[in-house]
Amino acid sequence: MPDSPHSASSPRYELFASTAPGLESIAAGELKSLGTRGRQETGGVAFAGDLDRLYEANLWLRTASRVVVRLGQFHASTFYELERRAKKLPWTDFLPASGPVRLRVTCRKSKLYHSDAVAERVMTAIGESASRVIETSAEGFNDERGDAEHADEAEDAEDAEDAEEFGGTASESRIGDESSQLFIVRIVHDEVEISADSSGELLHRRGYRKEVAKAPLRETLAAAMILASGWRKGEPLLDPMCGSGTIPIEAALLASGIAPGLQRKFQFMNWPTFDEGLWNERLGKARSSITHSTEAIRGSDRDAGAVQAAARNAERAGVADTIEFSTQAVSSSIAQLEDVARGTGWILTNPPYGVRMGESDDLRNLYARLGTELRTKQGWRAGILTSDAALIRQTRLSLVPRFSTSNGGIPVSFLVSEKPGKSVILPEGVGAQGGAGEP
Repeated sequence: MPDSPHSASSPRYELFASTAPGLESIAAGELKSLGTRGRQETGGVAFAGDLDRLYEANLWLRTASRVVVRLGQFHASTFYELERRAKKLPWTDFLPASGPVRLRVTCRKSKLYHSDAVAERVMTAIGESASRVIETSAEGFNDERGDAEHADEAEDAEDAEDAEEFGGTASESRIGDESSQLFIVRIVHDEVEISADSSGELLHRRGYRKEVAKAPLRETLAAAMILASGWRKGEPLLDPMCGSGTIPIEAALLASGIAPGLQRKFQFMNWPTFDEGLWNERLGKARSSITHSTEAIRGSDRDAGAVQAAARNAERAGVADTIEFSTQAVSSSIAQLEDVARGTGWILTNPPYGVRMGESDDLRNLYARLGTELRTKQGWRAGILTSDAALIRQTRLSLVPRFSTSNGGIPVSFLVSEKPGKSVILPEGVGAQGGAGEP
């Protein structure tokens, strides 16, 4: 992709697209498709770029949680050293003209082990750089209790169950609204890394999902399922347990070439360095790339209320004409599918896997019925997100893992059909605890 005419005067940054654990390779593939080479690290992908690349990553990445600018990396084993080096960072380039600042601090295996004390020194460095009074708040993860880089899902969780995944003991006192500037501070083995968040709200918040059904699937995870499955534009796709429609909507956005961040705001818009002309240019290119999709994308669910919510979400996403929603049971929706004469059709779904008292028989029957219906559809392949290897074996499908991650604090794996029509029981041990494969 040729550089924008604005690029010559734009500063270069060390950038990092954070992801849920297990989705790094998929995000790296997305960056590659944008013409950017990245380096996979635990919890995301590191890459270099100017403002144009920063804007592009926020606008187009479907599986990343946020994009941060790495302001600096240095050694510090004393508070004096931390504060002295922190004062040299270019804070003013990332401080909005108004509004509070949030700090997220991790301290692990370091002499500076107290996150609150670290936050106090960093706040001092920020305050001395700013030309205004800075309101601050901080959250800390000390030693092995959690990790700031992997706290995005905990930030998004509205209950303690999700937060437990990231340490359970951390808390955050926020001042102001979502427009506050977040800085992330990590100290591991006395090596300090400080980053500025450019995204604001987490990137899965596309803006269309105003209504959710039970156990909603995060948009970034739905996009990861689609990208990792092997589904290609032009192939039919069905989610027979679509809930509020996240999988069909994400597929329709991809098929139509609609940037996932097209309808939302980003934190970098509040920076002094924000280039409105460059951003509008980037938006214009994104809008001009939208195409009318003719894909046969369907979503069904036996819950009529969920289907109605899904249809309204699709309308907000601008893909209502691309998706056919219906209120049906799993077996009925699959039975209506025609065999695919050329190419492949896909069933991608996130069936229930949280087993409550008395649910186990119902869930086993559900998975068995799903497998039975799929085996009657030559040419159709399946992609299933699950946490339970015993349940997935009920499908009697030959499935291979594409990635393992977490969903709502539950370890899950995404598995796909090896070959259409093949009927083999999944081996013991493959599931949420199985290894992740490359997409």
